[in-house]
Parts: sequence; structure tokens; C-alpha cells
Amino acid sequence: MELVVAITGASGVIIGVRLLQVLSEQAEHRVHLLVSRAAEAVMAHELPDGVELPAAHRWAADDLAAPIASSSRAPQAMVVAPCSTRTLSAIAHGYASDLIVRTADVMLRMGRPLVLLPRETPLSLPAIENMRLARLAGAILLPPMIAYYPQPRSVDDVTDFIVGKVLDVLGLEHALYRRWGEEA
Repeated sequence: MELVVAITGASGVIIGVRLLQVLSEQAEHRVHLLVSRAAEAVMAHELPDGVELPAAHRWAADDLAAPIASSSRAPQAMVVAPCSTRTLSAIAHGYASDLIVRTADVMLRMGRPLVLLPRETPLSLPAIENMRLARLAGAILLPPMIAYYPQPRSVDDVTDFIVGKVLDVLGLEHALYRRWGEEA
């Protein structure tokens, strides 16, 4: 599968990083990476030194001439993890001022999976309305919420659960978390 992983400037960048790691372990995927300027700043605070961002190709956030910005070269899916409220608003309103939002717009126009992981809490009414608009446009909203039935013991367990849910939505096999009813 050819897909885009975008990391934007909300807390929780480890989710996008872990998704990249899992996808890079599966040779059949071609991954494009987009990182917003705000995400770079968040990464400096949240990621330990030396964490690598694996991807087949990293595009500059302002490169609107990148092939993935064209509907004639649209990838099969896109995940924005985490999705800042700024990016959510831009996607919901079709304001394609950077490559992340332009590629998201292409996904919506082409009817391809666009998975957004909005990471703010509590939610304001404008954020809820933007989620509604994004969903009406065809995006899949997957807030990174904790599940307790797998009995997570660490932040890594919680992150793997969330990344596993993303992979479930995309129809990709994984063993990142214990599913409901499975023995521990």
C-alpha cells in the first residue's frame, strides 16, 4: 500500500512515529512522510534523543508541487497522527495552504481513506464542528483514546493500541494489541 503519514503540531507525536516504525517493518508499504513546522517543535519536547523517523520519502511541508499533491498521483490512504486543531480546521474548510492539507484534500476528493487523530482535550465547540465537517467530507476520525480491556501497562501499550486501531481502519494486519475476548 502507498500511504502518507503526516505528523502535525499536537502533543502525541509518538503515535505518528510508532505508526511509521510499524509500517517500515512491512516491506510491502511505500510511505511518504509529512511533518509540519509545529510538529518539529513538539518533537523536540516529546521524543527522546536519537529517535529516527523512517519513511520512503519525506516531503517538505511547503512543497505543493510534490506528486502526492495531485489527484493523478494520489496515494491509497493518508493518516494524520496527531492531527492538530489547526490542521483539522484547515482540512474541514478546504484551506490547502500546505502539503499536508493539500494531500488531505486530494484524499477527500478521490474518496480515499483519510484518518485523522485529533489530539486536543477538552474539545471546544469549534473543534467539534470541524470534526463534524471533516467527517461529512469523508474523513475518518480516530481520537487517540485509551482502551482499558487490553490492560495497558505502559505508554507504549497505549500507543500500540491506538496505532493498531489505525491499521484496523486501513485493513492492515497487525498484532499490536490484545483484541476483545482474546486471552492475555
